[in-house]
Amino acid sequence: MTIADSVFPMDNGGSCVPLPPEEENRIVSELIKESELNLREGNLYYVISNRWFSSWQRYVGDCGGMLSTGEQSSIDQNAGVVHSENADRPGPIDNSDIVTNGNNYEGNDLDIHRMLVEGTDYVLVPQKVWERLSEWYRGGPALPRRLISQGAAQKQYSVEVYPLILKLTDARDNSVSTVKLSKKANIRELYELVCKIKGVEQKKACIWDYFNLNKHTVLAVSDQTLEEANLVMDQDILLEVSLDGDHSLGNELALVPLEPPRSSMSIAGGPTLSNGHASVSSFNSYQGSSVSSSLTTVDDKYDNYRGERGGLAGLQNLGNTCFMNSSIQCLVHTPPLVEYFLQDYSEDINMDNPLGMRGELALAFGDLLRKLWSAGRTAVAPRAFKGKLARFAPQFSGYNQHDSQELLAFLLDGLHEDLNRVKQKPYIEMKDSDGRPDEEIAYECWKNHMARNDSLIVDVCQGQYKSTLVCPVCGKISITFDPFMYLSLPLPSTVTRSMTVTVFYSDGSGLPMPYTVTVLKHGCCRDLSNALAAACCLKSDEMLLLAEVYEHKIYRYLETPLEPLASIKDDEHIVAYRLKSGARKTKLEIMHRWLDNVKGGERKLFGTPLVTYLVEDTLYGANIETSVHKMLLPLRRASASTKSHDGKENGFVSVDIDEKSHISNTQCEPSNLTTTSTEQDGTACGDSSFQLFITNSSGLGCEPIEKDSLLKQSQHIRVFLDWTDKEHDLYDASYLRDLPEVHKTGFTVKKTRQEAISLFSCLEAFLTEEPLGPDDMWYCPRCKEHRQATKKLDLWKLPEILVFHLKRFSYSRYLKNKLDTFVNFPIHNLDLTKYVISKDGQSYMYELYAISNHYGGLGGGHYTAYAKLIDDNKWYHFDDSHVSPVTEAEIKSSAAYVLFYQRVRSKPQMEGEASVAHTGSF
Repeated sequence: MTIADSVFPMDNGGSCVPLPPEEENRIVSELIKESELNLREGNLYYVISNRWFSSWQRYVGDCGGMLSTGEQSSIDQNAGVVHSENADRPGPIDNSDIVTNGNNYEGNDLDIHRMLVEGTDYVLVPQKVWERLSEWYRGGPALPRRLISQGAAQKQYSVEVYPLILKLTDARDNSVSTVKLSKKANIRELYELVCKIKGVEQKKACIWDYFNLNKHTVLAVSDQTLEEANLVMDQDILLEVSLDGDHSLGNELALVPLEPPRSSMSIAGGPTLSNGHASVSSFNSYQGSSVSSSLTTVDDKYDNYRGERGGLAGLQNLGNTCFMNSSIQCLVHTPPLVEYFLQDYSEDINMDNPLGMRGELALAFGDLLRKLWSAGRTAVAPRAFKGKLARFAPQFSGYNQHDSQELLAFLLDGLHEDLNRVKQKPYIEMKDSDGRPDEEIAYECWKNHMARNDSLIVDVCQGQYKSTLVCPVCGKISITFDPFMYLSLPLPSTVTRSMTVTVFYSDGSGLPMPYTVTVLKHGCCRDLSNALAAACCLKSDEMLLLAEVYEHKIYRYLETPLEPLASIKDDEHIVAYRLKSGARKTKLEIMHRWLDNVKGGERKLFGTPLVTYLVEDTLYGANIETSVHKMLLPLRRASASTKSHDGKENGFVSVDIDEKSHISNTQCEPSNLTTTSTEQDGTACGDSSFQLFITNSSGLGCEPIEKDSLLKQSQHIRVFLDWTDKEHDLYDASYLRDLPEVHKTGFTVKKTRQEAISLFSCLEAFLTEEPLGPDDMWYCPRCKEHRQATKKLDLWKLPEILVFHLKRFSYSRYLKNKLDTFVNFPIHNLDLTKYVISKDGQSYMYELYAISNHYGGLGGGHYTAYAKLIDDNKWYHFDDSHVSPVTEAEIKSSAAYVLFYQRVRSKPQMEGEASVAHTGSF
C-alpha cells in the first residue's frame, strides 16, 4: 500500500523546487552532527522505513555521520552507498511496510511491526532531520520515539523503538484494552493514563500487577518506573475501582508480594529484600520446614532437593528472552553454583566493589536459583532478574533477541565482582617475562590475579593460558599468563580459508596449473606464497610473484609480504608467476589481444598476462620476442611439431629448457632455445614474427616493436601481443583463459555426523599459531610501533567447570553468517591432559552436564538448553516453560552452541589438591 501525500499532511507544504541532491545531503549531514553534540534524554527521533531511506541515500549519496542509537549503526548497514547519477528522486516518505494495521492502543500513536531490525528494516533520524525530510518529501506516517537513558553505573542512550505495551483488564466488566507508554514512565503516569482512558477518579483507582492473570502486587502511586516495577511487554494489569476511594491497604501491599514465594528461604540466607525494604525473616530450611534460628547444613539441603526432584522448573519467556532462559538453566544446573547459592553466602556479597553491582545481581541470581530448585515443576517468571539485568546491562534490555554466550559472559563476570572477597584491590605492576621459566611467570601472574580477584567464580570457573606474541619485524617475544572464564573455539572453517591460485612458469618450463591451498583467514600474502611454494614444489632458487588479474590485465601486484589476505576477495582471480630468484632489473608484462572482425577490426584483450624479469642492461625488441617465445613454449600444440616426443601428454609437448642458456641482448639465437619443437620446425624467435606493441601503464597508447628497436630503460615494460591465426594454430590459448576464482561459492552439502568436525579439532584451531587481525595489532615495545604479530595460545591451568563457546556466528561490516556445522563433542571422558603444557602430573578428565542450543539463523532463531541432573544421571530439555526428559543420544546436534563440562577427579587427585590448597601453593 502506497501512502498518498494527502493522507498524512504536514504543517509545511512540500518544497516547490526540489533542492539538488548534494544540498540535501549537506543539510542532513550537518543536522546529524548537531544532534550528536546535543544528546539528551527525551530527544525525539523518528522511525523511517529503510526501503524508502535507502532510495533517498542512493539519490543524495552516503550521509556521513548517521547517528546510531540502537544496537546497530544505521550508517554501517548502509555503508558504501554513493550518489548515483541515474538514481531518481524518491517519492513521498512511505512507512507503510513497517506500520502495523489495526492498532488499538488507547490514546497513543501508531506502532510498528515487532521484530524489526535497525539498519535492515528501519533507520532512526533526529527530529530536525525528520522535519527537513517531511518538508521536502511529505508522506509518512510520522513515527516519533524518545531517547531514553539506561544503566545504573554507566548511562547508555538508546531510542525506545518499542515502548511498553500493557493489557489492561477492567475488573468492573472484565473488558480488556491496551495501553502503551515508555518503560521509563513512572507508576503515577500509568495511573493518569489509565484513569483518563477509563474516566475514573484517580483516588478511586487501584492498579494491580496482574502477570499471568494472577494478582501479584498493588502498584502504588509513586515515581517508581514501570521497568523498576518489573512490568514486561504484553503483560496484564488489573484496574479495580472502589466506591469510597480508600486504597490505603493497597499502598502498603505494594511493598510485599501477595503470593508466597516458591521457597521460604530468603536470598543469600539473610533478610528478604523487597523494594529496598528489609523485613524480619529467620533462616529457614530450604524446603519449607518450620522457622528455625539455625541454618540448615548444605548436606541437608542437598538431601532435600534430591528427594523432591528440584531443578525441573522451566522459565517463562518474557518476550524474546529464550537466550536468557537458556544461559540461566545451564548456570543453575552447575553443581558448585547450586551448592553455593543454596547456603548462606551473604558474607561474600561485596557492596563496595566499583566493578560490581552492589551485590544486587548475585542476590537476584541466588533468589532465582532457589526458586528453580524448590520442589515442583511450575514455570518461574524471571521478571525481577530481567529487571536487574536491564538495570546493570542495558545492552540486554528490551525485547530483542540476544546472544546467550554474551549474556553468560556478563553473568559470570558480574557474579564474580558481586562476590569478590577482595574489598580493596591493590595496584600491581606487571613484569616482563625476560626469559624467565614459564613456571615462575605463571605462578607470579596467578598470584597477582588472586590478589585482586577471589570469588566462587574464580575458584571453579577460571583457568589460565599462556599467550606468546612474536613481532614479525624485530622478533621480540612477549609471554604472558592470563586468566580465562571460558574458551571461545573457532570452527576450523572460520579460521582458515581455501584459496585457488594459478601458477604460471615464467621460464616456459611448464603449463599453467591451478593449486588450491588452505591458509589462515587472518594470514598475510607471505603465508599464501609459502603454501603455494610447498604445493608446487618450488625450488630453492625460485620465487613466486603474486598478482590479481582483472579484465585480462594485471590489476595489482601483491608484493608486500605482510599484506593481509583479507584484501583478497573470494570472487577475484589471483595468479602466481614462478620466477628465478636473484638479479632482477626489468619487469616484463605481456598482455594478449585478438582481432574482433565483428566490430570493425577492434583489438580486444583476452586471457591472462604473462610476466617475467629481464636481466639485460640494454634491451632490444629481440629480447622481448625471445621472452615471449620462451613463455609460450608450454602452450605449443603437438600437431605443430614434426617430430614425436616421448614426453607428449594430453596433446602437448613437454618442454625442456636449458636453465644455463644465455640469451643474447643483441640478437635471438635459436641455439639458445634448446627445445625439440622449435629446432625441428624452425619457429624459434628468429623465424617467427610476433606482432608486439609497447604500451604505457594505462594501456591506451602503443607503438610497434621491431627486433632491432632499442627500448627505453624502465623498471616495468608493458607489451601487447596481438594474436593472429598463425599464433592460434601454433599455441593453445585455452590455458590462458578461464582463470578460476579464489574460492568458488556455490551450493555445498551440510556435513553429516560422519563428516563432522570434532571438538578436539576446534580446540586445536584455537591453539594454532596465527597472525593477529589487522584490527587487533600489537604494540611492540622494541619497535615502538603497532605490528601484526603472530599469537600462540597454550593451556596452562584448567578449572573445575570448563565452558566451551563454539563460534558459530561471524560478523563483518557487510556480511553476517551462522555455521550449522555439526561438532562432535564427547559426553563422557573428555580428556584434555595432553593439551595442558604445565605438566603438573594431573589428569584433566571432564564430563558434560549442560548445553546451550541455538536453532535457526541470524537475527532470530530460538535458544533452548539441555541439562543433566547429576544425582539421577538423567538429561532434560529446557525449552522456556516446557521441560521434558531426553536421552543422551538426543543431546548431540548441530544446534550446540555453548558446552558446559565438569572436571572428574580421582580420590588421589582430590587429596593431593587439598594438600596443595592447604599449603597455598599454585
